Amino acid sequence: MITVHHLENSRSQRVLWLLEELGTPYEVRLYKRNPKTQLAPPGLKQVHPLGKSPVISDGSVTVAETGAIVEYLLDRFDADGHLRPPPGSEERRRFTYWLHFAEGSAMPPLLMKLVFDKVRTAPVPFFVKPIVKAIANRVTDAFIAPNIASQLAFMEAELAPRPWFAGAQFSAADIQMSFPLEAAQARAGLDARYPRLTDWIARIHARAAYERALERGGPYRILD
Repeated sequence: MITVHHLENSRSQRVLWLLEELGTPYEVRLYKRNPKTQLAPPGLKQVHPLGKSPVISDGSVTVAETGAIVEYLLDRFDADGHLRPPPGSEERRRFTYWLHFAEGSAMPPLLMKLVFDKVRTAPVPFFVKPIVKAIANRVTDAFIAPNIASQLAFMEAELAPRPWFAGAQFSAADIQMSFPLEAAQARAGLDARYPRLTDWIARIHARAAYERALERGGPYRILD
């Protein structure tokens, strides 16, 4: 049986959702974040040397990285291509693109925004605080915010001719794209200015498998 080493409030929520969509039995091993640092606990290093989530175990096989996990699970449990378009199709090309875009392009500026937001409010000596805040604001305004806005506009346009990222059918690429777009909606400007993305998020949240994954994974505060 697949074991998902699930860190609370993390990317690994997508793995639970994928398994629910596949209808594959799995076990959840939940790891709590350090309340002060919000980092993963040391116990995860016993599963994978980097001590990060998501990680899955399948007998003697351990797989890390969300994209790699998605492909592994599709190879194992999606023989009929329910969640992955057929090879050689235009939809398969789009599927592969968005599967990698989620972590390779969408997440880096969102992570940078999170870091600089923390820098802006970090406890520092009073005489340094204006300088720290000014630097954080400058980087955010000049680089991070425009990058995020550009990506959101691009993704909004990509959903104009099709309901899902790969094409007419829901796929695992939509599962992969959920985390960056939920993060953008929570704290990076994805709002009513992007009606297609907003509707897409509403539709993924309405899926029964998504709801079941939330029940298995516990609180998912990125949605707060």
